[in-house]
Amino acid sequence: MFATLSDRLAETFKNLRGKGRLSEADIDATAREIRIALLEADVALPVVKEFVAAVKERARGEEVSQALNPAQQVVKIVNDELVTILGGETRRLRYAKSGPTVIMLAGLQGAGKTTLAAKLALWLKEQGKSPLLVAADLQRPNAVQQLQVNGDKVGVPVFAPEPGNGVGDPVGVARASLEEAKRKLYDVVVVDTAGRLGVDADMMAQAAAIRDAVEPDEVLFVVDAMIGQDALTTAQAFLDGVGYDGVVLTKLDGDARGGAALSIRQVTGKPVMFASSGEKMTDFDVFHPDRMASRILDMGDVLTLIEQAEKAFDQDQALKAAQKLTGQGGEFTLDDFLEQMQQIKKLGSMTKILKMLPGAGQIREQLENFDEREIDRVEAVIRSMTPAERENPKIIDGSRRARIAKGSGRTVADVNSLVDRFFEARKMMMQMAKGGGFGGVPGMPGMPGMPGMGGPGGGKRAKAKQAQKSKAKGGQRKSGNPAKAAQQAAAAKERAAQQAANPFGLPNGEEVDYEAAAAKLDLPKDFTKFLK
Repeated sequence: MFATLSDRLAETFKNLRGKGRLSEADIDATAREIRIALLEADVALPVVKEFVAAVKERARGEEVSQALNPAQQVVKIVNDELVTILGGETRRLRYAKSGPTVIMLAGLQGAGKTTLAAKLALWLKEQGKSPLLVAADLQRPNAVQQLQVNGDKVGVPVFAPEPGNGVGDPVGVARASLEEAKRKLYDVVVVDTAGRLGVDADMMAQAAAIRDAVEPDEVLFVVDAMIGQDALTTAQAFLDGVGYDGVVLTKLDGDARGGAALSIRQVTGKPVMFASSGEKMTDFDVFHPDRMASRILDMGDVLTLIEQAEKAFDQDQALKAAQKLTGQGGEFTLDDFLEQMQQIKKLGSMTKILKMLPGAGQIREQLENFDEREIDRVEAVIRSMTPAERENPKIIDGSRRARIAKGSGRTVADVNSLVDRFFEARKMMMQMAKGGGFGGVPGMPGMPGMPGMGGPGGGKRAKAKQAQKSKAKGGQRKSGNPAKAAQQAAAAKERAAQQAANPFGLPNGEEVDYEAAAAKLDLPKDFTKFLK
């Protein structure tokens, strides 16, 4: 959604790189580009004016003029101001101190209230709550049935005493749902209300009546993030007519320019609390202003990625795989590789996962063209192998590869590519897990041709470093004089024999008085038991 804005801001900041000091002209030019970028993103004009004025004021201050890197400081200022207009801090749900917590959803028809009700219920369930969905949208055709289907998907009960489709009293249904919740001990009630294609008096009156009947702890205004500036008009109308405590943005995965998300908090004064970014019931989460600002500036959203991984990954499987990669639990096999692939699939779309990484905006085109079915193809190839072949891929010869290709519906080249990539990936993961790497760089795979990074072609500087290390360890260069070379070899042989006889490098036959050494350390008396 924020692709255009991200690209424009990235281009603006690129022009600041390499400047040791920012002039007034640089600041004005940067502010002008930011203003254009925000207006093109459909951000409300009052918000744009306030944002740009704040950035210019801080850019002229001491925090930039005295900074070692003024360009990075401007990026930080823009990030801080984005966080501010998005709400500053994350706003959490307020739960009732006694009795069930009541959450009422309001908004226009088509904003995604019914689907969002089920997503919210699933999220509440994951938080350890016991939610109840209430079908109080009796106006839209099949709204009740849609909520029931979605409730089944997420495993949350639906209170629907009326058939809907224009039949029934929504206020009565909402009021009765509270008694149902108390009777069956549900601790959160999510009320789905009716909307209209536009703001009208009947919709406002019905929403206000439901609000008065159930006295909700939270009223959430659900808004389609793709409708642009009209979202602000609708938000203000609902705020005046019904009132609400927070905003939920839906369809954040769309291709709209995202101005509503950046404007609604500043215009209404109400925080964005949740965001929905897909069709799956799990595509829903708490809205974090700082993380959204980081995404807009192409700095990634690693915290959200970690949280999703913690929910999706099996800790025991991950530990087992890690032990194998460090050589403590057998060899890492294709079965383990398949398990890891299936864990990644639980995170959802690979494109969305990769977009959370810093710098993803630079490869946006490749990400958009990424084939999500590639993981399924890899899984098909691995499942076409026998248990012995998965355990030891080295036995997969030509005839076996032809059989696997036929069984998986792929080509022999695809099987070859998978097996080769598996060996390369395993090698790299084992190096990183052990913290070894190449060229003495902990956890860093070797990069041939890079000075100091190992691999061939390291250059004179790398060789000189290696010679210094060798000298520090007591090594000597071999002499060109045959007599001297023989003396060096004999001395080296004697040192090796001494070290073999005593692994501590002490002269052969010499013993260490460990008790005397421990006494010199002056340790507490109760600590001596650890030295026995």
